[in-house]
Amino acid sequence: MDKETVIRVDNLKKSFKDNEVLKGVSFRVKAGEVFGLLGSNGAGKTTTVRILATLTTMGAGDVKVCGYDLHRQPNKVREVISLTGQYAAVDEMLTGRENLILVANLRRLKNYKEKIDELLELFDLTKSADKLVKTYSGGMKRKTDIAMSLLGDPKIIFLDEPTTGLDPQSRLKLWDMIKEL
Repeated sequence: MDKETVIRVDNLKKSFKDNEVLKGVSFRVKAGEVFGLLGSNGAGKTTTVRILATLTTMGAGDVKVCGYDLHRQPNKVREVISLTGQYAAVDEMLTGRENLILVANLRRLKNYKEKIDELLELFDLTKSADKLVKTYSGGMKRKTDIAMSLLGDPKIIFLDEPTTGLDPQSRLKLWDMIKEL
């Protein structure tokens, strides 16, 4: 794998019982690139993301993420990635800030308070940061979830339908932020 390629997928296959979902998917993603998987519902986009994020095993194929073999080095892969799934994965019994602190602690980050404040500001969540997430709108939960995925400066961020539940202004802001990253 050349130095610029951060994701290499060759002949990826996956079946669920008799349903072949991925039938030899291959692609490359270079450092700094924004790469999108497009397709109809049931085409295998989320399955591909779940495999790359080590949440689902692959049936066959060869996959490398930042030079690490997905099958043999899943823990190394997890160290360099972050994932925001289709649905917000926030703890509704915590505040927005507490959700971010939880992730920072899980990732063993030091001096994270400034980064958390920065993310809260970036996602227009500062005013509601100390309110329970169960009081948030769907869009606010989504923004909190995405902010959580940005903690720790991962080399690769997997975003599965990241704009679901966001208003048009927040969608544009998110796409601008993705381009900047």
